[in-house]
Amino acid sequence: MPKPPDKNRRPQRGPKHRPKQQRFSKPKKEAPQPLPNTQEVEGMRLNKYVAHCGICSRRQAADYIKEGLVTVNGEKVTEPGYQVQEGDKIAFRGKLIRPEKKLVYLLLNKPKDYITTSKDERGRRTVLDLVGDKVKERIFPVGRLDRATTGLLLLTNDGELAEKLAHPSHKVQKLYHVVLDKALAAVDLDKIRNGLELEDGQALVDAVDYVQGNKKNEVGIELHIGRNRIVRRIFEHLGYEVVRLDRVYYAGLTKKDLPRGRWRHLTEKEVIMLKHFT
Repeated sequence: MPKPPDKNRRPQRGPKHRPKQQRFSKPKKEAPQPLPNTQEVEGMRLNKYVAHCGICSRRQAADYIKEGLVTVNGEKVTEPGYQVQEGDKIAFRGKLIRPEKKLVYLLLNKPKDYITTSKDERGRRTVLDLVGDKVKERIFPVGRLDRATTGLLLLTNDGELAEKLAHPSHKVQKLYHVVLDKALAAVDLDKIRNGLELEDGQALVDAVDYVQGNKKNEVGIELHIGRNRIVRRIFEHLGYEVVRLDRVYYAGLTKKDLPRGRWRHLTEKEVIMLKHFT
């Protein structure tokens, strides 16, 4: 008579009965989301609205609003925090403005004797003259390079990004090639490294050194402070004249394959890098 099965004994299974191991597919990396081309205006601050119209950065827009240059539905509004409502008609200097539908980012290698502004009342050549009518959107330069300074300059209609790049808290790196009227003494080089005390406060640099393979009157200086004419004033404070000043690096962007006086659109990768950089 056969023995009854042992309930505590596990049934023997051959290899073909082994349960299959569950396989987990690796999560797919999410593709970068496309950059937004439109902005919702309901409840948007007025200075942000003006910035999205490609006029200027949000900080500059706030100043324009306080100066009374912006109207809402024909009425002057001087409060940058005014909440824009759908259907509001907003004008800047008497002309209706609307948020740009397409965000544009240009990198320009500025030549000498061009003004870093959108328009010059004295009729001098501006950096926008180099772009001409090849870009239909209203764009403006981010930050400033003085008339004699050459090198990298960003042009855009993205007021939010311009605000981030210009704000000192983000410490956007800039590298300049400086040519002086005479050799820079080693003791003065150390003074610059340690930070000079100028009339508007201490000027701290991130790095400074002689340009390798050149004479001692050529210097590379890296900094993130953005005060007016700061590089020139650093050397003038020590008795040197800046003969040539060229910005060769800005916020991760370089002049590679960009001749003087020429410009190009940033790639999507570069735009994303700028947004994360800040």
